[in-house]
Amino acid sequence: MRKVAFSFRAFVVALLLLFSSMAKAEVDPNFYIYLCIGQSNMEGQGKIEVQDRKNISSRFLMMSPIDCGGRVIGEWSKASPPLCRCNTGLCPADYFGRSMVANLPEQVKVGVINVSFAGCSIDLFDKDACLAYIASFTRQYQIDMANAYDGNPLAKLIAAAKMAQQDGVIKGILFHQGETDAYSMEWIHKVQKVYNDLLEELNLNGAEVPLIAGEVVSSEMGGNCGKANNTINLLPVHIDNAYVVSSKGLSHQGDNVHFCSVGYRELGRRYATIALKILGVEQEYEKPAPVETGISTLSDAAGPSCNECYSFAGYLTKPPVTGLALIRTQRHTRKVIVNN
Repeated sequence: MRKVAFSFRAFVVALLLLFSSMAKAEVDPNFYIYLCIGQSNMEGQGKIEVQDRKNISSRFLMMSPIDCGGRVIGEWSKASPPLCRCNTGLCPADYFGRSMVANLPEQVKVGVINVSFAGCSIDLFDKDACLAYIASFTRQYQIDMANAYDGNPLAKLIAAAKMAQQDGVIKGILFHQGETDAYSMEWIHKVQKVYNDLLEELNLNGAEVPLIAGEVVSSEMGGNCGKANNTINLLPVHIDNAYVVSSKGLSHQGDNVHFCSVGYRELGRRYATIALKILGVEQEYEKPAPVETGISTLSDAAGPSCNECYSFAGYLTKPPVTGLALIRTQRHTRKVIVNN
């Protein structure tokens, strides 16, 4: 009799474990996950102020790619800054997430995973170049940051992303990199490879997972790396589902490279503007009026004239390549041939 009772108890325990496993394996289609990658401006260099830790929705979550400050790899927690590593600052993802949940239905949650690395080149995220690139580090701060990611930030990103896919759906990649090396077509091709490799590794459909790239501090605002924006704005020409977030009017914090906290907040909202439009959601707050960004080409050749070329966020741009203009309206994106 005791043997039968024990067998029944074991059966019940096994059944509970099975149901628990099934429940954990269920993916929530209303949990939108965004991967955040880049260098110092995505990492976050802004001062975290009192307002940045207040009124954060329980629907805005983050997963740390490393164990730090009580955060554990693979576990979701409230998205209170910092969102990258424990010693980083305010970043675009902070107010991206806040804006997303404020404009999405109540049943939708938003999660971010931020793996960024100050001063890095795009090679850090290239699966075929990252280890050799990391091995070339000579500055102690680079070595320390690499060690924080166990020597391979890309591997940490992919591992965290795969764990996140057990809970929700990856809806996009937020990208902010280029101060170091976004000055040639080679960089564009490398970004394209990084994007395609991530899609393949995570079994994602590029048509459903956009690459949303942000401009660096503009030359007009005193940015030392502002010329990189000329290259960054060519990404949508070479990557079908890529978009560019304008940094027009956003101030730096006195170093001519990193946005100030006010700038990070607004940049994050601009990332959200694009992500929401891709999802077909109109925002509650007022959108900026179209303004000219002065996009130029990588060559001296002048592009064709076009009076109705807009960035996805509503900022007027000029076609980047002679004979080919990227037309971005408030409702859709398409490539068209333009005659000079």
